[in-house]
Amino acid sequence: MAHANGGGAHMAGEMDRNDPQFKAALKSFSDAARYFQKQNYEKAQELFEKVASSRARELAVRARVHLALCEQKLGAPAPAPKTAGDYYDLGVAKLNAREMEQAIEYLSKADKSAPDREHIKYALAAAHAIQGNTDVALEHLRIAITLRPSNRFQIRYDDDFQNLSSDPRFKRLVYAGEIQES
Repeated sequence: MAHANGGGAHMAGEMDRNDPQFKAALKSFSDAARYFQKQNYEKAQELFEKVASSRARELAVRARVHLALCEQKLGAPAPAPKTAGDYYDLGVAKLNAREMEQAIEYLSKADKSAPDREHIKYALAAAHAIQGNTDVALEHLRIAITLRPSNRFQIRYDDDFQNLSSDPRFKRLVYAGEIQES
């Protein structure tokens, strides 16, 4: 099977991870996340806005979610959720705040109104993994990877999946075709 990152076979709109603009956006996102964790929402918001307008599509999507959370923390009233996107944003905000029951509730509503969206399945997998619901997390991960194989790379470095990392099913999913069974 051909390696998806071969000669320019990128999905439309996605940047090469070695592109200096992607690396700059990733650094800004990491810095913003640190400010957010330290509850410096103004500085985090400033950096997330920068990333949200970047060409690094997947980082921009995640930055917009964090931006909504910064605005919420800074006191801007949040409108009632109406769309799958609204529920997803709220679910990820609750996921980041480690309020798992609410995160799963919102993400499940997003999933029901927009089934088989890889980013929703990914977030559901993360929430269930953090809660220790291994089987449910793995099923959502399987779908997220099927819908978007490049999720494998991100999952490997996502701390939300740390407690799954020793599970052989997780290894098979995330490192498919790259590891030899021992």
